[in-house]
Amino acid sequence: MTAKLRVAASLILLLLIVLCLAWEIWLAPLRPGGSFLALKALPLALPLAGIAQGRCYTYQWSSLLVLAYLAEGVTRAWSDTGLSGQLALAETGLSLAFFATQSATRA
Repeated sequence: MTAKLRVAASLILLLLIVLCLAWEIWLAPLRPGGSFLALKALPLALPLAGIAQGRCYTYQWSSLLVLAYLAEGVTRAWSDTGLSGQLALAETGLSLAFFATQSATRA
């Protein structure tokens, strides 16, 4: 594992967490004032320490976890309009980038 890829995966994961929280609390929540959908960021916090430390097992199971966020991003990019659709595209891009850095780190 290269240190640069490990740092990149950690930063992308942090960005994905921040995006999920900002999206559902401030930027484009489903309900005015935010919604409980912001809790979707919690599962992303679980692998953060293991990714930062370069644990192989964490890379393996978090690659499955990030697929749920990829699916949500693609679905909402297709169905939502305006800012919510743009945020969904950002979620899709970050999910793909996280998956790619994980794959490159494990190779």
